[in-house]
Amino acid sequence: MKKNVGNLDKLIRLILAVVIFLFIYKGGEGNTTMDIVWLIIAFILALTSLLNYCPIYSLLGINTNKPKK
Repeated sequence: MKKNVGNLDKLIRLILAVVIFLFIYKGGEGNTTMDIVWLIIAFILALTSLLNYCPIYSLLGINTNKPKK
């Protein structure tokens, strides 16, 4: 897997994942279908951030990882 997620993109993904998780944890009804969908989205955002790889980016040819000079 070639890294295709840059530092700013990683930070945004992690922040969104934490915000979604906290929103579900504090204000969610529990095991509603939408809560589970949002938790899956938060998990995917966190995972792609930690792996520095996004499969959707590779399908679309997007690369936010800037090469070091």
